[in-house]
Amino acid sequence: MSTTNLKDERKKEELIKELFEKDPYKPTDAFVAASWMALFIGMVSYCVGLWNADMLLNEKGYYLAILLFGLFSVVSVQKSVRDRIEGIPVTEIYYGIGWFAAIISILLLVIGLWNADLLLSEKGFYGMAFTLSLYAAIAVQKNTRDIHYLKRTKYDKSK
Repeated sequence: MSTTNLKDERKKEELIKELFEKDPYKPTDAFVAASWMALFIGMVSYCVGLWNADMLLNEKGYYLAILLFGLFSVVSVQKSVRDRIEGIPVTEIYYGIGWFAAIISILLLVIGLWNADLLLSEKGFYGMAFTLSLYAAIAVQKNTRDIHYLKRTKYDKSK
């Protein structure tokens, strides 16, 4: 590769970086960090609550499975919605299953907590940690997708 090509390549990379950094639609570093922190805090709080809970191991497993199921389902729904917006084909069955799974995970948590022999404050704690985790998972997925989309489109435009 000649030095001229190398310099042109560096200039192109600098231009892409400059365009990306100035994009008003790019999620701010603070929002990205806050989203990751909310996800971490929600998941860790929920899991620490389970660890310290005075319940049988199968109950703890039930609540942990609901958290994981819920996180996966909301990320799947967010991805499906975003794919549709960007014109990427998403089958109706996958889209429907994603929404069904998200709703069922929430209902399973509500039913489980309703019937659990826990203090009301503990039930509220699990509900809030679960909700925080689901919201944060959606925000993290959206931020990740936005950043990759912007990098890809900036790169394509600079070719």
